Amino acid sequence: MNAISRRKFLKLTGYTIGAAAAASSLTPVIKGAKKINKEKVKGIQTIPTYCDICFWKCSAIAYLKDGELWKIEGHPNDPLSKGRLCPRGTGGIGAHFDPDRLRSPLIRTRERGEEKWKEVTWDEALSYIAKKMNKIKEQYGAESVASFSHGIGGNFLKHTLKAYGAINFGAPSFAQCRGPRDVGFELTVGDSIGSPERTDIENSKCLVLIGSHLGENMHNSQAQEFAKAIENDATIIVVDPRFSTAASKAKYYLPIKPGTDIALLLAWMNVIVSEKLYNIDYVTKYGFGFEQFAAEISSYTPEWAYPETGIDPDLIRKTARTMAMYKPATLVHPGRHTTWYGDDTQRSRAIALLNALLGSWGSKGGLFFPVSYSLPPYPYPAYPTSTKEKLDNPGKKYPFASEEITTGIREATITGKPYPIKSWIVYSTNLIFALPNIDETIKAIQNLDLLVVVDTIGSEIAGWADVVLPESVYLERHDDFNMSPFKQPFFSIRQPVVDPPGDQKPNWWIAKKLAEKLGLGNYFPWNDVEEYLDYRLKAGGLSLAKLKKEGVFVGEKKPIYIEEGVVPEFGTPSGKIEFYSPQLLQAGFDPVPKFTKVEEPPTGYFRLLYGRIPVHSFSRTQTNRILMDMYGENEVWVNQDIADKWGIKNDQYIKLKNQDGVISNKVKLKTTERIRPDCVYMIHGFGHTSKMLKGAYGKGASDSELITRYKTDPLMGGTGMNVNFVTFETEV
Repeated sequence: MNAISRRKFLKLTGYTIGAAAAASSLTPVIKGAKKINKEKVKGIQTIPTYCDICFWKCSAIAYLKDGELWKIEGHPNDPLSKGRLCPRGTGGIGAHFDPDRLRSPLIRTRERGEEKWKEVTWDEALSYIAKKMNKIKEQYGAESVASFSHGIGGNFLKHTLKAYGAINFGAPSFAQCRGPRDVGFELTVGDSIGSPERTDIENSKCLVLIGSHLGENMHNSQAQEFAKAIENDATIIVVDPRFSTAASKAKYYLPIKPGTDIALLLAWMNVIVSEKLYNIDYVTKYGFGFEQFAAEISSYTPEWAYPETGIDPDLIRKTARTMAMYKPATLVHPGRHTTWYGDDTQRSRAIALLNALLGSWGSKGGLFFPVSYSLPPYPYPAYPTSTKEKLDNPGKKYPFASEEITTGIREATITGKPYPIKSWIVYSTNLIFALPNIDETIKAIQNLDLLVVVDTIGSEIAGWADVVLPESVYLERHDDFNMSPFKQPFFSIRQPVVDPPGDQKPNWWIAKKLAEKLGLGNYFPWNDVEEYLDYRLKAGGLSLAKLKKEGVFVGEKKPIYIEEGVVPEFGTPSGKIEFYSPQLLQAGFDPVPKFTKVEEPPTGYFRLLYGRIPVHSFSRTQTNRILMDMYGENEVWVNQDIADKWGIKNDQYIKLKNQDGVISNKVKLKTTERIRPDCVYMIHGFGHTSKMLKGAYGKGASDSELITRYKTDPLMGGTGMNVNFVTFETEV
């Protein structure tokens, strides 16, 4: 049995009131918070806010009908949503009505894993946390409190922890997601891709997707721009072991062997350089080390790549020439979840180099230069300084890590080196599912004196907490401004639309009250978050009242392309695009990406691949009844020929067993010719084991349980997780 199924999880009577009943019986909010709707107003009310179902943070307009939450739509003035939300966003009201929401603060009363809890007041919970934190600070130092968070909602809690003296902060979004991509581009062009990505898909004449599942990976702006590119008859090239939704729109589909993407990228670049199809003026003006680069890739012909990738040499040449034909309006998409095989930074660097050869960096239809709006910060007191170093990357073991490494913090928690970590404060991230190798995460937790989880639902990580703090969902709270860099400068406001249905609190309130318990009240000189927001807006010559009414402030358009006069700046040591990287060479790494074979599946096993679905965000939306109604459990894709050999049928339930003997929950089989026979594929985020999640418990299988192995990227510490293999258990 696997690590999670053999451990006990929290048993707590759920909040079982139905969504319709919840909508008609909103209870008064807890003492100290403002009530939004003191009286129900007849008719339709509209309140602007921005979404929190994923990190894209699209501006939206929520509708109340006779005082009750009714629906939510995209904000017409928002550069991100353009008046339309994705399926997850339109289903966001289900987060408010979710019957499995956390309702009250909880404190563990017995040993971890014994599932004994009591409901407490906020004062009791925060006093308990503050007492523990003060003891840890006295015994080990403030640096021994670490934080993991996801999303803008963690900003205020980070502020409290920095005031306390904490220095170790991590987010799975770096080492378990986009980190290799960002570092690969930083090493090449001196800048990261950013969030939202700087992809000018709507103006692309040729779009290349390498393992990027647009249409399934439902990032709103990109999905809309993808549709626009198709409408404009752009040429789509898709590289994927699976015939995805994006592949169905492609002119060229390349069913690549998993783990050989660098080989294909090198072969493409070989064709473009050897046939002098690259953007010569662009490379001459902005490039560094091109001659050395060209020499390095000279042997990587399509014929060399064919036995590695399984892609016919003629198809490699044809697609390379197609990319060159449309330069510089060819976009080789950088992807997002790029932690695959442990060589991911070099793969992302190869993608950056291919874009550079085509002149796409900074060009219309390629990768634009994003612009943003800036408001003055709030004048907080200075944070205390520390004599200790951050411990996620001791001795700069991963020399090009540009953000904190979550698994580095976990490792230090296990070993106590270079100094002990005795508390985790976890905000809105389910570390049990987000980090590879669940056993290592649980081992680290057992070394803690304090684990606090702040979330809206009782996720798996909440089941291991000492204190669980129920946060109000995004439709019930303020957050900081969204000022994401994009094609046009803008910022938007998140504000409460309805009251929380129980004893939930907004993150800013939790952070402020905890700071006061810690004797750090001077770091929150404002009385409530509206006073904080108003200060920043007034300092920028703007009005909170107006922004609350309008929801979005959009600035004047600015140039975002070289064609519009932008002079590119490259933050590399040479000040140019580094085709050949002396800084990589000096650090002991390949200055030009090279292909290295990955481990093959054992006989009878298949590489485990995973991805997303348009109506869910990882593991955080499976209790949203609206979204679960659209997609309630995941499936495992298996090639039809493999299924026939095993004697297993479509819609049959099976179990998966990985190379280390971990067995999944039962999962429905999807037999299809749309996937290669050497791999299987499943949607991430299902197979919940927390009994607090009554609506999602046991539905589908968890890929996270099966990811017991990972390969760490030596450049930046990302965890390659496509290195696990599974076979089939047909007796369920």
